Amino acid sequence: MPVTFLLNAIMTKVRKLSEDFKETALVVFGELKQHGIELLFNNEGSSTFDEELSQDQKEWLKAYFEHKVIRHITPIIIDNKTQLSSCLNDDGIYFLVALSIEDEKQFILIEIPRESVSRFIVLPDDLQKDLKRIVMLDDVVHFFIEDIFKGVFEYQAIDAYSMKLTRNDDFDVTDELDESLIEKMSKGLRQRLKAEPSHLGYDQNMPEYMLRFLKKQLKIKGVDSLVAGVRFRHFKDFIGFPNLGDASLEKTQFTALEAAAFTYSPSIFDAISMQDMLVYYPYYKFRHFTEFVRQASYSPSVKEIKINIYRVAKDSEILHSLMEAVKNGKQVTVVVELRARFDEEANIAWATRMKDAGINVEFGIASLKVHAKLCLITRQEDNKLVRYAHLGTGNFHEKNARVYTDYSLFTANKDICQEVDNVFSFISHSYKRFRFNHLIVSPLTSRRKFYQLIDNEIEQAKQNNKAEIILKLNNLADKGLINRLYDASKAGVKIKIIVRGMCSLTPGINKVSENIKIISIVDQYLEHPRIMVFHNEGDKLVFISSADWMERNIDQRVEVACPIYDKRLKQRIIYMLNLHFKDNCKARIINKEQNNRYQTKGKRTPVRSQMAIYDYLK
Repeated sequence: MPVTFLLNAIMTKVRKLSEDFKETALVVFGELKQHGIELLFNNEGSSTFDEELSQDQKEWLKAYFEHKVIRHITPIIIDNKTQLSSCLNDDGIYFLVALSIEDEKQFILIEIPRESVSRFIVLPDDLQKDLKRIVMLDDVVHFFIEDIFKGVFEYQAIDAYSMKLTRNDDFDVTDELDESLIEKMSKGLRQRLKAEPSHLGYDQNMPEYMLRFLKKQLKIKGVDSLVAGVRFRHFKDFIGFPNLGDASLEKTQFTALEAAAFTYSPSIFDAISMQDMLVYYPYYKFRHFTEFVRQASYSPSVKEIKINIYRVAKDSEILHSLMEAVKNGKQVTVVVELRARFDEEANIAWATRMKDAGINVEFGIASLKVHAKLCLITRQEDNKLVRYAHLGTGNFHEKNARVYTDYSLFTANKDICQEVDNVFSFISHSYKRFRFNHLIVSPLTSRRKFYQLIDNEIEQAKQNNKAEIILKLNNLADKGLINRLYDASKAGVKIKIIVRGMCSLTPGINKVSENIKIISIVDQYLEHPRIMVFHNEGDKLVFISSADWMERNIDQRVEVACPIYDKRLKQRIIYMLNLHFKDNCKARIINKEQNNRYQTKGKRTPVRSQMAIYDYLK
């Protein structure tokens, strides 16, 4: 398929999705108004604020703008020397302003100060006591935009229209030997700021002369990268939308559970030494992991801590504990993945702080991202060294752990702990080769081992024995693994898959994938674990993993899949997977028609798997 044809098809799909999104947003806003919450928009050419707001509210807004907003706005004057692309942040929302005197136009860029001021401004109560009104920061800036320029510029007319730029987020890291990786990454981040624009969203009412100016300044030649829309972009900000109504409008709040064995044991290490522990976030408290590291940071028995970091919270308790551990004489090694997309700058800052604190900071393997979720703690117990390992499916990020579902396995299994240590050694010395009999490690053994596990089920199906594979992934896109699953389906293996994101496997094709069922669940929490279950002649093999089934995860990253050996924990994981497949509220069926319809309830009892899992664990 020609690239241009594919790009056109993608952009057509994007435009259709944008239209669907706008329609859905209007429905949501309408329902909010029925509950006494109105979001007022003041689009270009409309006079909503003038017509809908009382004089008192407009005066209140003017005072709010003068005292809370304008001090955070610094216009950028665009002249012949201005590199407009370098002035635009991918995460920013901007107004392109044109001040006109006769035929002369002065273009100016204004960024909406969303980081300093709430994007949602609640108006004071007025005559309608039963209706709470919210206006957008964007609209307030636009409504009072002349106040920004009065006394500074002379003009006869002013135009201001919203825009948002998205760049290619990839960048190259040079191989010059005389530069540190931090220097290379810092250069790469600067390179991203200058990267070619891949997508320009702009107000559909923007005049043609302004659009021509933008295209020229940003060197956009075609129309494929241009998407016209309404003013209000960056809807991810709506995660912070204030609730002015009753509790029924809010998402169901769970009280995160305590793992009883952790809670009632003298220490976390005592609990793990008794049995493997499996914690499932956010149903359980992430504090169990932060306590694992915190207790290690001051326990006299702990000699060494190793951990790899991909993404962490802005004010990470974990990294603070590691820096305290150094003060307590522990040997601490942190593998920081500087190339974690969009977290590069934060990771560079953390790496610098940890180095300054005396931590041994390593940056992994030049050609491979380290995406595994490992922590290894070594203690001196009764004159011998004992290791405790954590293997997980998600990042060590306290904030994400309240939104993402992820597994953490804590184990003192000697073989597993030794192989976790081998992974750290491989990261430090990639020229060494290690034998992994328990862990499945990318890029060393994953492809071969996954093929082998699928082939074992194919062989059982050919012998008319029960053969089954259950997978839960964020993304399924690796051609080799997909073809192997097609082979398994053709052989009679029953395959059930949960895929939240990209899915390149087409189920339900006669004589090819008719034995494959795929669902996707999008609910209150973001489904993030990677899980694999193979029937294995009745002795089921269960793995949790950091890796999706994509070429990059299998062949181009350091990833770890860990077997679950404890029968109780196996049964727990399988039971929760089955709850997902029973979901008839939030589960969508992925099919060859790509219409992704919800799984129908019929006369069955409603099952919302995330709620059911919480009830089960509770």
